[in-house]
Amino acid sequence: MSATLIAARQKQPLSFLVAKPPDPTRLGLTAGLARRTFGEFMSIYLLALLIGVVAGLRTMTAPAAVSIGAAAGWLPLSGTWAAFMGFRFTPYVAGLLALVEFVGDQLPSTPSRKVPQQFGARIVSGAFCGAVLGTVGGAMLPALVAGVIGAIIGTLGGYEARKRLVAAIGGKDLPIALLEDAVAVLLALWVVSSVS
Repeated sequence: MSATLIAARQKQPLSFLVAKPPDPTRLGLTAGLARRTFGEFMSIYLLALLIGVVAGLRTMTAPAAVSIGAAAGWLPLSGTWAAFMGFRFTPYVAGLLALVEFVGDQLPSTPSRKVPQQFGARIVSGAFCGAVLGTVGGAMLPALVAGVIGAIIGTLGGYEARKRLVAAIGGKDLPIALLEDAVAVLLALWVVSSVS
């Protein structure tokens, strides 16, 4: 062994056994990029939660907004399992179903959103739309879960808010129902336009 190698080993004994972490700059990463990536993932989770809330308010508004976002190019879904959301006629079909739901919600015979069929449909809608947003962000399963949680929050929270607001204005349901429709549509469009 050469004298310089022996001297180097004496200064750092067993250094060859300790793995050095890779230099992030050599990998093309920076601390800002890591924070931005974490922020992007958190953004997808938050947006999936919010689209779930929309599904909890109005079952078909969330898929209608997601299909509009996909067709408009806001959600890059081509080549994924959810590419059909951006097909030519999908926004029209989903939008028509959302309009039927808006009208049906005003009918006195419409059951409560808390009955199992209504509640289940809202959860499925929130899960599906959350998964679609998660597909765009590379985190489908966690976004699906966030969509389910959002749908539960939207269903139960929307029910309580609507009930209290109707009572506060003297029992008139129509203005509050229209307000809820507007909130659902605007929130849904904001969510799908915010996905990057």
